Amino acid sequence: MAGRAKVDISLDAELVVEVMVLAGVGSPQDAVEAVVRDYIARGHRTEARVQAQDEPRRTADTVEQPPQG
Repeated sequence: MAGRAKVDISLDAELVVEVMVLAGVGSPQDAVEAVVRDYIARGHRTEARVQAQDEPRRTADTVEQPPQG
């Protein structure tokens, strides 16, 4: 990504250490970034699943409608 903006935030140290342990990462910055990226990826996967589940319904609705007139 070209021209990425950076944001500095403060987090509870215990929270960050727990994230570092769970993520298996030695850097607080990398650990928090990994969690944020995972959260975003999960959101995209959920959106894709919902869209895939809705697609057959939308197709069926369009196919099964009788002609007007």
